[in-house]
Amino acid sequence: MIDIRPVNPCLGAYVSGVDLKRPLDKADRDAIEAALLRHHVLFFRDQDISPDEHLAFARQFGKIDVPPFRPKYGENPEMIVLDQQAPKGEGADEWHSDNTFAAEPPMGSILRAVKLPSLGGDTLWANMHAAYEALSAPIRRLVDELEAVHDITKPLRRAIAAGHSDANLAEVQAQWPPVVHPVARTHPVTGRKALFVNGNSTTQIVGLSERESESLLRLLIDHVRDPVFQVRFQWDLHSVAFWDNRSVQHYAVPDYTERRIMNRVTLVGDRPR
Repeated sequence: MIDIRPVNPCLGAYVSGVDLKRPLDKADRDAIEAALLRHHVLFFRDQDISPDEHLAFARQFGKIDVPPFRPKYGENPEMIVLDQQAPKGEGADEWHSDNTFAAEPPMGSILRAVKLPSLGGDTLWANMHAAYEALSAPIRRLVDELEAVHDITKPLRRAIAAGHSDANLAEVQAQWPPVVHPVARTHPVTGRKALFVNGNSTTQIVGLSERESESLLRLLIDHVRDPVFQVRFQWDLHSVAFWDNRSVQHYAVPDYTERRIMNRVTLVGDRPR
């Protein structure tokens, strides 16, 4: 029987009593989906699944999203292989949502641990609904009216510089020009508002001067760092995390110098409103 145990009052839940190697019955699938909407990130332990089983699990919740660029590791474009040994400054160690530079960012991401350092390599998630709701009323009214530009350049340039991507920067920039999203998006299922700017991809708030934009972005990005919005997960081999990319940001702690390999699948999302 499936069991869902919250980690803390803000977000995160452990899910047990389910084998991700096997197709979910409707009751378990619906329970996981409901838990994702309620807790925003779900953790599964002891799930020794293959890449094909990882993809099959993901497909029970939507279509697979193939991102515009991917690390050079692995052969299946649907499966992103993250292989790092010196992660500091490579981008995942900054609070972010996945691929917000896309017109339709992913609905969710499912990450599985394949190889881990002997110590370190935890991941944190932060609840962007809670972050939005904790802003003062005047700031909420301000961000409700604003949009921001999201650009692929910074994360791709970092990936190329670190040797993780062979992509041609100019070609990818031409194929994926900057997009505009609301600073506070509305979740398409729950209707709750969430902050939707991040340090990896958000470059400018539309209609503000450069100084105003930089100041407001700095305030909002720093606001996300408050531990009250966060949960921290210590990985084991065969553990899996499934998060709602519309309602959380995440941060990979760069405190290791041994090889860490993670497999990630993302699910097709919608245009933020």
